[in-house]
Amino acid sequence: QRRFWFTLSSDSLDCYSGPERDSSRLGTLVLTSLCSVLWPDKHTYKQTGYWSLTVYGRKHCYKLFTKHFNEAVHWACAVQKVIDSKAPMETPTQLLIRDIEENKFNPEVVEHIYQHNPILTYTQSPLYAPLLPFPYGNMSSKGYISVREEAVRLFQCLQQLESAREPIPLIQGVLQTCLDLRPLRDELYCQVIKQTSVLQTQTQMQAGQTLRYWQLLTCMSCTFLPSSSVLRYLRFHLKRVQSVCVDSEVESYASFITHALEKTRCRECVPSWEEIQGLMARQEMLCTVYYPGSGSCTLGISSHTTANEVVRKIAERLGLQDSCNTFALFEQKSCCERPVAGTTIIADVITRFENLSAKEPASDSPWRLYFKLYCLLDTDSISADSIEYLFLYEQCHEMVVRGQLPVCEDDLLSLAALRLQALLGDYSPLAPCPPLEQLVPAQALEARALPPPAEPPACPSFAPALLTGALWGPKRREEQDRRLRERVREEASVLTAGVLERWKVLAGYGRADSMAAYLAIARQWSGFGCTLYEVDFYIVSGGGDPAFLTAPLSLSFSLSLSLSLSFLLSLYLSLSFLLICWQLGAFFGNPSPELWQ
Repeated sequence: QRRFWFTLSSDSLDCYSGPERDSSRLGTLVLTSLCSVLWPDKHTYKQTGYWSLTVYGRKHCYKLFTKHFNEAVHWACAVQKVIDSKAPMETPTQLLIRDIEENKFNPEVVEHIYQHNPILTYTQSPLYAPLLPFPYGNMSSKGYISVREEAVRLFQCLQQLESAREPIPLIQGVLQTCLDLRPLRDELYCQVIKQTSVLQTQTQMQAGQTLRYWQLLTCMSCTFLPSSSVLRYLRFHLKRVQSVCVDSEVESYASFITHALEKTRCRECVPSWEEIQGLMARQEMLCTVYYPGSGSCTLGISSHTTANEVVRKIAERLGLQDSCNTFALFEQKSCCERPVAGTTIIADVITRFENLSAKEPASDSPWRLYFKLYCLLDTDSISADSIEYLFLYEQCHEMVVRGQLPVCEDDLLSLAALRLQALLGDYSPLAPCPPLEQLVPAQALEARALPPPAEPPACPSFAPALLTGALWGPKRREEQDRRLRERVREEASVLTAGVLERWKVLAGYGRADSMAAYLAIARQWSGFGCTLYEVDFYIVSGGGDPAFLTAPLSLSFSLSLSLSLSFLLSLYLSLSFLLICWQLGAFFGNPSPELWQ
């Protein structure tokens, strides 16, 4: 390390060769509002033995080291105080945007500004600095370099779009960068506005060159919005293009973007390949939604369509708009299912499905959108010949297979036989019978296969037990697993035989009769009609709370309309606390009145 002396003034940080007044000045770092300070951190101290701070300027930076932490913090605070006192810097682009906004009702002045300031119009030359002010320094995040350098890289990607044979990957990369780095969104809008701005004498000549930029601007307008000042500049730009441009396709893009800006809110994901293709052609994309009974319907959606809108469209198609019950969309994959919030943008869900399928290319059951009953408000008024009755039947069967409907084994065999009768009709040895897992819950089969609990053997001495576990533990577990699998196969054969016998008795039952008998058995449960939610509930201890409250609890709540979730939670916590107090009393003796209180 070399030793230097620094002085901090209201305008700069100066470096000298010595502490004397006549020492030669070795360098100066002019401080502006765009300078930044990287504060001391322990990582550098552990590596070098010094506390360091870095001051970033426009062209270079000073990295200062000291052995005293307080001294490093004192210098960092002093430099930051000078930076904060500076007036915000504005770039030439910002000044010109302000001039355009002030003269937007004077077309001649606006055209004069565009003619004499090439920085506002299309160029084939590279960009060496951002159009908007960004702080100096290498303060990166999420694997990116500094924001200033990323802004220059963005313009390079834009220029590659002009000659790209397949532009969609480039568009997705640019949009992902701006979703990750929020400050770059205004910069990207300004760059694309620049590349789509042409003079009145060049509108026809450069319309073909700017087509890719208009396609990118269309995707941007459906993904995220700029700040209010840049949004006003964008709206003015679109109106100007529509008034001076003679290319009908460019006018169509400008009109499409104008309408999209009215509906767009920031997206969670970058648009999918299919969505970008639709946006480039200014068309809706098709979305397939499945519903109980192996049915599906396809409808057109835009980049702004929400789950509530899709639910309303499907309900109208199926004639369910007057139903007393509520419906919702679900993300579904085999047995995994989760509801989609009503305000969720469906295009984001499709993008998420596309990303998941790319990570799991060999998956047999892809993710899909599923339309089904969300909350049963009135089960008695459902007509037996309506599609809603089919929904009720199919979802009741889903509850049975998942083990959410508490029924005895005898009713379980009857339900499985009625399901086969409804699906395949009368019994036939050649009928393609579905797997047993699609008829009865897996928990019931495992419960039959598990041996009854036995009395624990007497505990042997420590050394023999340790030796036995070390030598025969893995083999014993393998043997137990093999026996369990054999018992499961045996019990599956027994259950299958019982189901087939009951299926034979149902000869002559029609599909409607089988469904009615199935639901009649399910209605015997007092909770029929409730909506079941799987809830993972965690209690985090804080302060003086007991340690036993930190254990995660997995709860299943049966929520009816007459009970609220908050009431059930409070009731559960109260009963749990009383049970714990009773256990403590049994362990330590009679509980005191203060504990019960």
